[in-house]
Amino acid sequence: MLRAPEGMQEYQRMAAHFGRDLVQLQHELHRMKVATKEQDYPAEVPQAPDFLVSLRSHTVWEKTPVKLFCTVSGKPNPIVKWYRNNVAIEPLSAPGKYKIENKYGVHSLIISRYNLTHPQFTVRPLIVSSFHFKLHFHKGVLSFPLLSSIHPSKLEVTLLESFGVTFGTEGESVSLVANMVVVPDLPNLPPEVMWYRDDTLLMPSRWAEMSIGGGVAKLTLPHLNKDDEGLYTLRIWTKDGTAEHSAYLFVKDATPTVAGAPGAPMDVAVFDVNADYVLVSWKPPNTTHEAPITGYFVDRRKSGTTDWVQCNDSPVKVCKLPVHGLTEGASYHFRVRAVNKDGISLPSRMSSGVTAAEVESDVEVYICRCYVKRIIFWAPPSPRGRAPVWYLIEKCEGDSHIWQRVNTAVQLRSPRYPVYDMEDKKSYRFRVITVNKYGSSEPSEPTAAIQKVDPCGVPSAPRQVIASRNTKTSAFVQWEPPKHANNLMGYYVDASLVGSKKWFPCNHRPYKFVVHGLVPGDTYVFRVQAVNAYGLSEESQESAPLFIDAALSTPSAPYDISLLNCNGSSMTLAWKRPKNTGGSKITSYYLDKREAESVEWKEVSPSPAVHRTFTVENLTTGVFYEFKIQAANLAGVGLPSEPSKAFACEAWTMAEPGPAYDISFWEVRDTSVLVQWKPPVYAGAGPITGYFVDMAKKGSSDFVAVNAEPVGHCYLKVSGLETGASYVFRVRAVNAKGVGKASDVSDPVCAKALPGTKEIVCGVDEETGDIFLNFEACDVSETSKFTWSKSYKEITESSRVSITSSGRHSKLTFVNAEKEDLGIYSVAVTDTDGVSSSYSVNEEELKKMLDLSYNIKHPIVPLKTELNYEILEKGHVRFWVQAKKLSSSVNYRFIVNDKAITSGYKISHDVSTGIIQMTIEHFTKANEGTYTIQIHDGKAKSQSSLVLVGDAFKAALKEAEFQRKEHIRKQGPHFSEYLSFHVTDDCTVMLVCKLANVKKETRFTWFKDDEEITVDVPPNPMSGSCSLPIPMFSRKDQGIYKAVLGDDRGKDTSVFEISGKVFEDIINAIASIAGSSASDLVLQCTPEGIRLQCYMKYYTEEMKTSWFHRYIHMKRDNHIIGGTSEMAWMQICEPTDKEKGHYTIEIHDGKKSHTRTFDLSGQGKWKLDFHLHILCDLAPLQSLSLTCTVCGDPSPEVTWFKNEQEVVSDDRFKITFEGGKFASLTINNVHVEDSGKYSINVRNKYGGEFVEITVSVYKQGGDIPEPKLGQMAKPISTNQDLSLVQLQG
Repeated sequence: MLRAPEGMQEYQRMAAHFGRDLVQLQHELHRMKVATKEQDYPAEVPQAPDFLVSLRSHTVWEKTPVKLFCTVSGKPNPIVKWYRNNVAIEPLSAPGKYKIENKYGVHSLIISRYNLTHPQFTVRPLIVSSFHFKLHFHKGVLSFPLLSSIHPSKLEVTLLESFGVTFGTEGESVSLVANMVVVPDLPNLPPEVMWYRDDTLLMPSRWAEMSIGGGVAKLTLPHLNKDDEGLYTLRIWTKDGTAEHSAYLFVKDATPTVAGAPGAPMDVAVFDVNADYVLVSWKPPNTTHEAPITGYFVDRRKSGTTDWVQCNDSPVKVCKLPVHGLTEGASYHFRVRAVNKDGISLPSRMSSGVTAAEVESDVEVYICRCYVKRIIFWAPPSPRGRAPVWYLIEKCEGDSHIWQRVNTAVQLRSPRYPVYDMEDKKSYRFRVITVNKYGSSEPSEPTAAIQKVDPCGVPSAPRQVIASRNTKTSAFVQWEPPKHANNLMGYYVDASLVGSKKWFPCNHRPYKFVVHGLVPGDTYVFRVQAVNAYGLSEESQESAPLFIDAALSTPSAPYDISLLNCNGSSMTLAWKRPKNTGGSKITSYYLDKREAESVEWKEVSPSPAVHRTFTVENLTTGVFYEFKIQAANLAGVGLPSEPSKAFACEAWTMAEPGPAYDISFWEVRDTSVLVQWKPPVYAGAGPITGYFVDMAKKGSSDFVAVNAEPVGHCYLKVSGLETGASYVFRVRAVNAKGVGKASDVSDPVCAKALPGTKEIVCGVDEETGDIFLNFEACDVSETSKFTWSKSYKEITESSRVSITSSGRHSKLTFVNAEKEDLGIYSVAVTDTDGVSSSYSVNEEELKKMLDLSYNIKHPIVPLKTELNYEILEKGHVRFWVQAKKLSSSVNYRFIVNDKAITSGYKISHDVSTGIIQMTIEHFTKANEGTYTIQIHDGKAKSQSSLVLVGDAFKAALKEAEFQRKEHIRKQGPHFSEYLSFHVTDDCTVMLVCKLANVKKETRFTWFKDDEEITVDVPPNPMSGSCSLPIPMFSRKDQGIYKAVLGDDRGKDTSVFEISGKVFEDIINAIASIAGSSASDLVLQCTPEGIRLQCYMKYYTEEMKTSWFHRYIHMKRDNHIIGGTSEMAWMQICEPTDKEKGHYTIEIHDGKKSHTRTFDLSGQGKWKLDFHLHILCDLAPLQSLSLTCTVCGDPSPEVTWFKNEQEVVSDDRFKITFEGGKFASLTINNVHVEDSGKYSINVRNKYGGEFVEITVSVYKQGGDIPEPKLGQMAKPISTNQDLSLVQLQG
């Protein structure tokens, strides 16, 4: 009977796993093959069914799959039927439970793992026995027994890529997708697909959307919730039964609205639905770092509305709540929120809608306990009457007959009611009265006396937590159940990375499962909490630490056996490592051989090979041999490899070298890869001088040489690769005779770095100063080792470096780095998918590291500042230095003039700021000299000195004495700010000072040139400041001003001398304000001629004022220049044409100049001669004449004004303009009311001019105040007896 290679693999796999002697099976196989070859039937001859390999009994662990195999022969092919306990097994009767296969005569029954009946993970042996099968055959006629039931599906479905373990967060959307091949693929007839969550069939709903078509089955959960967490299974009806795939979905808590609030409850369910009452239950959330849950709020919502109503006023502490007061016939949804000390959780997923409706019952009145509450049930009355009924509940204590109404505020329509107010250690009886609109019934029979019983509380903690390997990213956690289960709901499992002390939840629904999502190569501990309606138990004890890696298994088969050398009596073989090592180091290889024409395999050597090369001795020249190899680890011997090609045992005599072998790939990155190989065993006629490396893309046979010239070492870094592309390589050795045979083609390698790949980092140890290379692996296994190499030659023993490895980290430390250590250093991690890296130590890098190493080995305490000093109040002197960093164990000492300071001074330090200080309270001449501080901090040292002698010491001593006196002065009333000046906006000079430490009795006195100044307003020291105004400041105000402050505690004096530079500064400050306020230059007519005037806030001759005519400075010797307190002026007497031009006044304030201009030039502009004639008739002084001489061409028009109102000529006011030159205004019979501002406006076509004059009329004998230019004096009286007219202008 011929067997295809795939059948041979299945046959060998069955033999390796189920203990059948391999040699015996091979003999049987050979017997079948020979018998088939020798028989040549002209027609098919019937043959009775026969068991070539029979069933055997198995002992397996619970929840593990069971595979039963047998091999059957017969002509025609017999039909195999499986039985269990004499009952035929029908796979379709229990989808997913049984799977029956028939491949090349090997029949198998696969039983999926059994469902656990107990909620805990327990370990119990299960004996699977009494399975048998029957073979049916009728001689001459082939008949097939009919199956009891066949599913109508005619489709063959093969699952390809399916969803894996999935992680999500509440509120997100997740899709589980499985790709499949359907034969035939009919668009209108897709396969029948079923989705399960924890063995519960899912139906399409708002929470689950399902689709099938185009070779894709998809389950979409559009709004994740923790209720969705669980084991999801996809089952598809196929022609042979069902195909299925399962994987876990984990859902994390959404971020709470309040930090520290618990996660949302889950699995909200509604029970015991009645007309106005339901019982709501839920499961508590897991809490790892949140505060314990203190209670829950239950909300309800009527269907068709959006408003949620809270059902309980205060949080309920258990996971059940009776809700009454519902509207009969209305549909409701419920949700739950958890509460702890930090806040309220997000709401749970709402329950399915329930309708409040009456439920018939024939049960008498009885009491049922619902955790901390009691619920009373009773049977409705029969008959009920003609109207709707409701119920009243009464209770009495013990045997008394004093009945008390219970539901005073609630009208009950359901035959049940929760009782809340039962007191401890008291018994009660209850009875019920039925009421309708026609009246009430007699009370029911009372219940027996009942007493409140304390709730059983949370369960005790689980015990004996054991974690074991499952896959490379998961662990299997088992434990013993708690002693006191108390209506257990399930368990929560938490995990923590060893050493972190930070726990994270592994599941968010209380059920048992394998812990997924762990990081390969990390070590974890686990703990478990039991859950019931009262909450979570105490945490269990932690499990033993578990290194995360795949569970141990036998290795897969080696492959690609190649011939490296042959001398005619022996062959040297090489092979590739199994792709799956089984989670353990491969310890040995077992080799078998046979002649190509034989079917009998013989063991090559009683001792296994420990390396992946082996020389097979005692062979016959000219014979072809085949070989196969099995790898072994701690779990046992793995499957054998495929037989090698038939190698001829003939001696190699060619001059070229043989093939290189063991091509491996390291440092795989997105665009480069390092190719390594081992040199040929057969060198040919001469030594090997180099190697060529050829490369091709996967699937292509077009190899191109990577290197134009041969490389002399067994490695080559290939760059310029296409990211994500896969390549294959081969190597050819070269000697003097030529290029040798190419090696076998390597396995394909993808040019893409492993996720999380990190490179070697060069650094210097901050403590020891040692130079090191550090590497952190992105992936390790428990058997992984770090292999360091220099120039890609493994470092085994070396006095130059030391290597330490722990977990994911490995460090190569140079003992005494020198130029000899320059080169390329690489590290590879065994038993991984090629985790490796390299680093080139060049001369520049080494020098930099050596300098840094020297600074660490010979450390100094780095200083921010050198030793310095400062004078403090009271005259104390502080010497201080600041380091960049100090430890708490720092030592130091101060040395003054070569003597260490041990006492007498205040010495201290502050680690946080790095400051070390010494304070000398009484600094004298004896303290002159050199100051030094010496610092020792661990191995680091530092020193700093300060020379304080000569002038530097004298300045410090003078400052110390001043500060000492200042301290004494400030013990009594004193000036916190001494006298200074500032100029106000009206140009008044103010001498100001600020006072401190004053009281009511403190006196303050002003002096000028040692003479006391009497001020209008006495100074008030209690205000904290005093000021002395000096109005209309001028040179006469120079002098020495002094302010004296004193009381019974002492006296303080402040002196301010106004002269020299200070006087100039005051004048400049006045000039700055006055110059900014200066008006434009105006022209004023006078009897002597014309006057240019500039008004300002204040003017004094001491101000630096200059006049310019046609931009030429006008000297005072040649011109009449003056001013008053409110203006500066320049007089032009008897003006002529030469006075025409541009006039400027410049006021300088020491920083900038303030200028004002006036233009007296212009063609045809009329000229004005200002001659003011005041005619006053003093006896009896009854009239006043104002006369102005005007000239201009053409003759101007003249208008008079009084107080800006035009004056019209009449009997009292007479206006004349004689000869076009003399303009007069005569006022007859002058009165006080005639006082005011008079002005004349003259104008022709070239312009105009405006002149003002003030007339003041005073009572005879009255005081005449000093006139102020531009202001009208206030009349003293309105008496008509006038004696004087004062004119200002």
